[in-house]
Amino acid sequence: MRFVLKPKFEAKVSFKLVLKNIFVILLKISSNNMNKILKLSFLIPFLLMFACNKQSNTNHKKNKTLSKIRYAKGFDIIDKKGIKKLIIKTDNKNSNNFSDYTITKKSNKQVTESHHNIRVPIKEIILTSTTHVPMVELLNEEESIIGFPNSKYISSLKTRSLIDNSQIKEIGKESSLNTEIILELQPELVVGFAVASEDKNLTTLKKAGITVIYNADWLENTPLGRAEWIQFFGILFDKEKQADSIFKTIEKNYNEAKEIAEKSKISPKIISGAIMSKGIWNLPAGDSFVAQFMKDANLNYLWKNTKGKGSLSLSFESVFDKGKNADFWIAPAYFTTKKDLLKSNNLYAEFKAFKDDEIYTPTTKKGTTGGVIYYELAPTRPDLVLKDFIKITNPKLLPNYNLTFFEKMK
Repeated sequence: MRFVLKPKFEAKVSFKLVLKNIFVILLKISSNNMNKILKLSFLIPFLLMFACNKQSNTNHKKNKTLSKIRYAKGFDIIDKKGIKKLIIKTDNKNSNNFSDYTITKKSNKQVTESHHNIRVPIKEIILTSTTHVPMVELLNEEESIIGFPNSKYISSLKTRSLIDNSQIKEIGKESSLNTEIILELQPELVVGFAVASEDKNLTTLKKAGITVIYNADWLENTPLGRAEWIQFFGILFDKEKQADSIFKTIEKNYNEAKEIAEKSKISPKIISGAIMSKGIWNLPAGDSFVAQFMKDANLNYLWKNTKGKGSLSLSFESVFDKGKNADFWIAPAYFTTKKDLLKSNNLYAEFKAFKDDEIYTPTTKKGTTGGVIYYELAPTRPDLVLKDFIKITNPKLLPNYNLTFFEKMK
């Protein structure tokens, strides 16, 4: 629920003032000057429209200032007169349901316990996505994590040490959480995610009295929008200032890299993705966050003008016709070597990027238990992803930078 600064009342006041002024003007006009009155009557609708629009714009500006979030579309943090609200605008790609949570300090003993009242700082939390881990670590709150599903995919050394010491319990798999273990752990909060509909396991936990809140960072369309979700965790751990400071540093680094890329006079042609099953080539759509990376790196992504926020499903022939002469091939799905590509389809060898040895993948850099570092850390550090794109395609622009996530496919 958003706080609104009484727009209806203020609009009524404005209408009254306008109508009063018009009435006064009409009284001043002599009854013999009916032509003037008729002419003036034509202006009345426009005067009312102007007053309404002006008031509407004023209210819009006032409401806009309430939000502390600038890039992310999936959540808001609102603070009015000391009352803080965390608003989740969606919990999956097919939902537009708003959920709002009042955030109060644990030291405030007068607040009634409720699923929509979250007491902070959270000290025992369960996470369900590897993308959550780096944000929690940046806030130095990894020891608050008490449970995680399929923890082998976590690559971070800090959190892995907690897993190895049994401080973080295994709670099943992403699509099949072990609700019994979670109920035994009795976390203060479970941060979940859902793809197309509300997760049944999380619904069960809610009914059992566990507070569950959805994190939809993966639905963001821009790199900085995804990274801004660190402020979601900032308010939960009562570290809003730290989260804001961290995000501003990432934002600054990202924009500085973008400015460097804009200075380049060349814009190399890029293809992405590959065929993984049933002869369908999947690659980023033109409105996706990956396409945004390429745009900000001053690259000519050949499918930049397509519609969609996810991925496109195309035939090999259509991709080959358009992308056979692309200068670089970035992120060829889950393939890790050129040999693997040829085993899948020997026609990959006909691409210019294959011949010129300009294929780059993030899938070869993994943690000790096999998790791909890019999938875990990249959403939190878009500045490093952008620098990788620039370094790959225009290495002279970043002479002292070494690739973080990507490496040339061998």
